[in-house]
Amino acid sequence: MLDKKKKSDKQNKDETIIKKSKTKQKPEQRVKEAEAKYLRALADYQNLLKRTEEEKKEYVKYANKNLILDILPVYDNLKISLEHIDEAAKTNGWAEGIKYVIKQFGDILISLGVEEIKTKGKKFDPSLMEALEGKGDKVKKEVKAGYILNGKVLIPARVILI
Repeated sequence: MLDKKKKSDKQNKDETIIKKSKTKQKPEQRVKEAEAKYLRALADYQNLLKRTEEEKKEYVKYANKNLILDILPVYDNLKISLEHIDEAAKTNGWAEGIKYVIKQFGDILISLGVEEIKTKGKKFDPSLMEALEGKGDKVKKEVKAGYILNGKVLIPARVILI
């Protein structure tokens, strides 16, 4: 209780000092101070607007992330299905249709900002890839594809190293 009263007394003294100093100031000084405060407030407001706009853009850029994470396994499974058919079936109309669906799927993913991480024959990059086997620094085989969404790794590529 006493602390609150002390703070209140101190605030009253501070306010009185400020009022006295303001009354001693010339009107031109008060106008300059008010103008400086206004300009600072305006700059703060403009910075807030810019920051809010950037946050909105960032949100929109990655808003589809969960949907894309749900769709990518289907895309990967379609690609894997073509790898495991025999040579005679590759010219089949059914296989051609699957190739077209995969291409269409890939085009849609690219339009959403998703790109596949290229690994075959590349040097191992731990920021983009996850090594499952091997101790070298060159990719021998890609076990599972990795993806980047607008410059950020969505799913790291899983690889075997030489």
